[in-house]
Amino acid sequence: MEHGVNDIDALVREEKRLTAVESHSEAWAEGLSAGIEPEIIAEAALETAFGEMLRANGETSALALLDR
Repeated sequence: MEHGVNDIDALVREEKRLTAVESHSEAWAEGLSAGIEPEIIAEAALETAFGEMLRANGETSALALLDR
């Protein structure tokens, strides 16, 4: 089966997304094990994500993430 460039890009992006989800899940579990409440972990994750989106891509990109 031959994959086009777009197909390969989509596969690479999905693999990266799955790796990120795995890393996030591990960090979440570590936080819970350390006695951190889920609400605090979630707030910290969202603050970090939006802060990084703002820094790297600007306000428009960060706001677009909210629309997804």
